[in-house]
Amino acid sequence: MRFSKFGSKLGGHAGITQLMDDLGSAMSVNRDMLMLGGGNPGRIPAVQSLFRQRMQAILDDGDSFERMVGNYGPPQGEPQFIRALAALLRREFGWPVGPENIALTNGSQSASFMLFNLFAGEGEQGQPSNVLLPLAPEYIGYADQGLNEGFFTAARPTIDHLDDHVFKYRVDFDAIHVGNHTGALCVSRPTNPTGNVLTDEEITRLMALAEQHRVPLIIDNAYGTPFPNIIFSEATPFFNENVIVCMSLSKLGLPGVRTGIVIAEPEVIKAISGINAVLNLTTGGFGPMLALDLIQSGEIIKVSRDIIRPFYREKAEQSMALLIKELDEYPFHVHKPEGAIFLWLWFEGLPITSQKLYERLKQRGVLVIPGHHFFPGLDDDWRHSHECVRVTYSQDQSVVEAGLKIISEEVKKAYDVGK
Repeated sequence: MRFSKFGSKLGGHAGITQLMDDLGSAMSVNRDMLMLGGGNPGRIPAVQSLFRQRMQAILDDGDSFERMVGNYGPPQGEPQFIRALAALLRREFGWPVGPENIALTNGSQSASFMLFNLFAGEGEQGQPSNVLLPLAPEYIGYADQGLNEGFFTAARPTIDHLDDHVFKYRVDFDAIHVGNHTGALCVSRPTNPTGNVLTDEEITRLMALAEQHRVPLIIDNAYGTPFPNIIFSEATPFFNENVIVCMSLSKLGLPGVRTGIVIAEPEVIKAISGINAVLNLTTGGFGPMLALDLIQSGEIIKVSRDIIRPFYREKAEQSMALLIKELDEYPFHVHKPEGAIFLWLWFEGLPITSQKLYERLKQRGVLVIPGHHFFPGLDDDWRHSHECVRVTYSQDQSVVEAGLKIISEEVKKAYDVGK
């Protein structure tokens, strides 16, 4: 059979395919594998108990379960959830949003696919446009979502060394070029894979750039505030008529329900709803109904602040301490963990590539993600991109510690042997 260009591109090998294949194998087939590569959230008993209680209430309440699984909803998404979320955002942040500003999607991955191809690609007059990533590394799942070549452009960051083993990426505004071919800007905040949180000043300057060139700034807020609020530094949430905010229920502990959220001007929401209708008819209602009570009551703010954020902050600190203890005498750096559920490790001058390190670690039963997958839009072969790996600290602490020790052993071996 001969696939189309679309089929070959989306059905072929991609970094996100490797990630999900490894994740699926580790979760269902090879359960002895130490899974430090995926983005699966940790299991937090107090949070799981809340969702179990909500599920039981749905089962016990008349025909709620039957309506949830047996009825199509509108292509914009479950109306009660959308109304409740709009009220929460007005109340919590003072954002001028109503139901007309929110659409749901079947996961944030599908939301980014819709938005990217809504604003970039081949225009009606045949002119190409692209998505500009102001700072790479950026999320692995973006890389293959464009339907044409040259879909992404990106800028290298500046690197700020905070101490011997900790650094932070910052947006290099001198390296950003917004032009006629730019259809949208996109950043994740906190950033997947690095845990970086762009400062308020950086976001403000990016908003001004986008407004100046009359293109949207897409902010991927999957780990941010108000939920799941896995963010350890001060960060103001931003929204205006030129900003599109994407959120998710996944990192609350509900990755399996595949619920993405788009917050934007009504024109964008109508377009997303139309694409939903064409691709999916509607979106799943299971996730929105599970989270509805938490959104309506505002309890989701407290759960995120008092349970979810401290859980991940403690795990980040424990993982950092272990790595620094194991690798203190080596040229190892870790990006300052300001949010999300990952550590971004940079092995400066490592004699082998991060891909080779990935292969060696996989042989020893540890899965990570090699860094070069996280630099979409950078055409040059930057050695730095082959010296980094992403690891997650979301799994059980015994798994994380065992995996980090094996990583340290293999890194030491590579440095000491020199190959």
